[in-house]
Amino acid sequence: MKLVARFFARTQPHVGQQDTQVTPAAYWSLSPEQLLSALRATPNGLQPADAEQRLKRYRPNTIQAQRQATALGLFLNQFKSPLVLILIGAAMVSVIVGEWTDAVIVLAVVLGSTLLGFVQEYRAGNAVQKLRSQVTIRSNVLRGGQSLRLPSEDVVPGDVVLLSAGSLIPADGVVLVANDFFVNQAVLTGETFPVEKQPGTVPAQAGLAERTNCVFMGTSVSSGTAQVLMVQTGKATVFGQIAQRLSLRPPETEFERGIHRFGNLLTQVMLVMVIIVLAVNLFLAKPLIDSLLFALALAVGLTPELLPAIISITLSHGAQRMAKRGVIVRRLNSIENFGSMDVLCTDKTGTLTEGVVRLDGALDTQGQPSQAVLRYAYLNAQFQTGLNNPLDEAIQAYAQRAGSDISAEQKVDEIPYDFVRKRLSVITANAQGERTLITKGALDNVLSICNSTQSGEGAHPLDATSRAGIERLYSEWSAKGFRVLGVATKTVDRRPEAYSRADESALTFAGFLLFFDPPKADVRQAIVDLAKRGVQIKIITGDNQKVARHIAEAVDLPVMGVLTGSELDDLRDEALWHLAERTTLFAEVDPNQKERIILALRKTGHVVGYMGDGINDTPALHAADVGLSVDTAVDVAKDAADFVLLKTDLGILREGIDEGRKTFANTLKYILTTVSANFGNMFSMAGASMLLPFLPLLASQILLNNFLSDIPATTIAGDNVDPEWLEKPRRWNTLFIRNYMVLFGLVSSIFDILTFGTLLFLFRATPEVFRTGWFIESLLTELVIALVVRTRHPFFRSRPGTLLLVSTLVFIGLTLVLPYLPSNVVFGFIPLPAPLMLTVLGLTALYVLATELAKRYFYSRVENAVA
Repeated sequence: MKLVARFFARTQPHVGQQDTQVTPAAYWSLSPEQLLSALRATPNGLQPADAEQRLKRYRPNTIQAQRQATALGLFLNQFKSPLVLILIGAAMVSVIVGEWTDAVIVLAVVLGSTLLGFVQEYRAGNAVQKLRSQVTIRSNVLRGGQSLRLPSEDVVPGDVVLLSAGSLIPADGVVLVANDFFVNQAVLTGETFPVEKQPGTVPAQAGLAERTNCVFMGTSVSSGTAQVLMVQTGKATVFGQIAQRLSLRPPETEFERGIHRFGNLLTQVMLVMVIIVLAVNLFLAKPLIDSLLFALALAVGLTPELLPAIISITLSHGAQRMAKRGVIVRRLNSIENFGSMDVLCTDKTGTLTEGVVRLDGALDTQGQPSQAVLRYAYLNAQFQTGLNNPLDEAIQAYAQRAGSDISAEQKVDEIPYDFVRKRLSVITANAQGERTLITKGALDNVLSICNSTQSGEGAHPLDATSRAGIERLYSEWSAKGFRVLGVATKTVDRRPEAYSRADESALTFAGFLLFFDPPKADVRQAIVDLAKRGVQIKIITGDNQKVARHIAEAVDLPVMGVLTGSELDDLRDEALWHLAERTTLFAEVDPNQKERIILALRKTGHVVGYMGDGINDTPALHAADVGLSVDTAVDVAKDAADFVLLKTDLGILREGIDEGRKTFANTLKYILTTVSANFGNMFSMAGASMLLPFLPLLASQILLNNFLSDIPATTIAGDNVDPEWLEKPRRWNTLFIRNYMVLFGLVSSIFDILTFGTLLFLFRATPEVFRTGWFIESLLTELVIALVVRTRHPFFRSRPGTLLLVSTLVFIGLTLVLPYLPSNVVFGFIPLPAPLMLTVLGLTALYVLATELAKRYFYSRVENAVA
């Protein structure tokens, strides 16, 4: 981070590739008036028509250009595979030596395979893009003097943006007006704590961290409010310049790492086999071009070349199903992590409770209803301009129903909320001009700035006896599930300058605010359902432990252990690793402690989900394997999340977990299908080519076999999933796949050898008959194996998806009639006599039976198998 800051310490970020975006040099050293003039802007913002023209000229405010899945781009992308390019090259060699027929067939099959992958990926990509557009990060922008809530990508240079706690800063700009405005810019400078930003100018040579009048894209507001003039957008921002110089990508999920290891294994096996087969066939003096095409076709047959498309299709289908249930996927590759999640950490509000907070009472220091306390709270809630929150809304609604009148009061100033002080103050003036500082916040944090307490007879010193009485009431109410805030006041002098945190001292404690958020009616069943799926729920909250324990007990969540924030501070990381697993309730924690808890759980091997919607949840959302937020969350929380829920509900989470597990299951089915039949067939074919005086299959026949078996495989994404796939988290298991490949590949090879023997010794097959017979047997086994290995049960007890079943039956029929079609000569097929065709069908039936027996044996030995 220091290197990043140093890189920008003396340089003005240039425009990059963004059209005509011209920025004044060292703009941070200019006065606001000079900058407004240079950008042809006003403090009231741009006119809508002007902003529209600037957007067209400067392009959207994004780091990367918004690229839709264009038909041409995706189609050309299908040809990036080395295998496809090698096959095309081999076909060109065939043309050069006059083998026109082979070249045309190879090119036709390659084109068919690429079209198949293109169509599926294009549809999947567009579907996911539509889903993502439902969750858009927005900014409050002044246009023509009116505050509009616009997509952040529509922000242009010259816009004036209104920022408050929780805002994600959309572009680089200069502060025009600020009120206790603190920004977290660790992503750029590495600074641990939020930095205060104020209007003004700084020297032209100031480094990034020294530009205290600037805000930068990608950073977020920790507390306070501000009006900011946007100067640079998109790639011209500091963040955009870094993104252009670094190849950054999100960390790989566990499933992605497994897929890459699997791909490396296949590549190694493929290269060895191709080299050996080509060398032996050339040694046996077989035709060079035929041998080369045969070896390359074997490589294609071994490679699950549709795996990227299958993964895209499966994830897209999963995202669409999740969207129907109210879960919008922002990062597609996190779906498998969602299914693998075995620990869900959440705040209680809105997840275990209704999330509709109501004010139950405004009470004085003796615990009696107090109109004065209600009025103070109403003034504080009404005049604060920071982060909108349900507590202030509940106060306003309660006070309005009670007829509380604050029309004679005017706001003078505000000291915004932050997560260190955990309190908020406003300064008001009455009709006589008398000013009062009113503070509302966490009880301990309010008491820490008080030196007296209000009672019926007036103010009294806040001594040990008074504090003990206050804490006794607090404990009683907390144990009943009430969230308790404190209210304190003091009279302040008139002054021209702004009030600050230093003025929060020597206050008089006025009383309490009691809030209640009842548990959800259906949350008990949701907790039971998640437990049945192997998902533990842990509560991580800033509330005190008595409130949190009350809610946990009210919803029948077993509390195995409780840790508070102060206890966490005393623990080393190693100790927390052990305690975190055995703890259900983490209370009174701050944002950094939330992150520590998540990292501790991950360190012990858990796949951890975290659900949060506030600024204080952002570090934990980033740290979790699965970040979950809600559509009403602050921008910075939504941006950090992998999934956004349109409704805060554990039932929706349960359905999302099920969809994640279905997606994982269907992706794995394609891999298991490939490693079971394809491996056996290709290895058998490689061996046969070394022993037979002719090639067992022509290259065009291998490619056609591969192409026809791939078409039904694309429907696996919508396949039905057995109930046991949903019962517990599933994780990538390389050992399981290797053992599966060896056993089922061996079964396939045994039946290939039986087919060879039957064709050669029983039917005395010519090369053309041999190739036709084995092509049919090989393709039939690859088609039916998908129906067999898709379930650990007998295949007839698990109903496949309609598309998978119908497409498989259709292509089985096509396979059987293929030798009898007029086009059979093109691929080198000849009609088979009825006895031979019946024998091939019999061998296929025996293969299904043998695979079922092998499957029963395999799963009886693998208790903890991934499938």
